[in-house]
Amino acid sequence: MEQRDYVHRLLQAYRTTPGTGGAVRRPDRLLAAQLHQRGVPIEAVENALTLAAARRMARPADAPPLAIIRSLAYFSPVIEEVLALPPSPEYFRYLRPRIATRTSPQ
Repeated sequence: MEQRDYVHRLLQAYRTTPGTGGAVRRPDRLLAAQLHQRGVPIEAVENALTLAAARRMARPADAPPLAIIRSLAYFSPVIEEVLALPPSPEYFRYLRPRIATRTSPQ
């Protein structure tokens, strides 16, 4: 995948991840380009975004609300975690619809 396409797809996934502000800033573009240059598979980044969003949603109902994520860098540790010990693809197929259900308007 060309860097331009990779960065566009990654930033679109970031922008639509639950808990993010939806805005993309220059440091986000730079990090996306660095991930491409490192050869990080786009699927690994998308999986990391899904995993982090699911973890944020799994908090107790009475817990104070979390702040909006304003930087792609927030996901860096989870990206590294997914690269180091990737969960099975079935796990992400399980998580994605549950995240969509929790974030859709009621």
